[in-house]
Amino acid sequence: MARVAGVEIPDQKRVWVALTRVYGIGQVTAKKIIAALNIEDATKLKELGESKLDELRKYIESHFQVEGELRQRIFRDIKRLKDIKSYRGQRHKVGLPVRGQRTRHNAHTRKGRAQPVGGLKRKLEKT
Repeated sequence: MARVAGVEIPDQKRVWVALTRVYGIGQVTAKKIIAALNIEDATKLKELGESKLDELRKYIESHFQVEGELRQRIFRDIKRLKDIKSYRGQRHKVGLPVRGQRTRHNAHTRKGRAQPVGGLKRKLEKT
């Protein structure tokens, strides 16, 4: 297994597919990377030489924010929104959808299970 941007990526897969294992690199970005480095689509990672792998690592480091660096930036951006008390920051705090989606019928992924309103209802005991 080759190591790119601190992530072990599988040798038996095509280069662009293997690159999608790195956080911050999707299919489109991976295809742009291999096009920039003149690597064919069908080439598997194990077929690349060590020099091409080094070139790939350097290209990713110099042109993209990936893995921990990207995660930190996203975390800082969300924290800034919360600190300045923007609308989006408040939605992040409360755990509701941030980008204008409706919450009346959907948003169960963000909101979680329905919470009962009014507490427990007890049956009246007969004496």
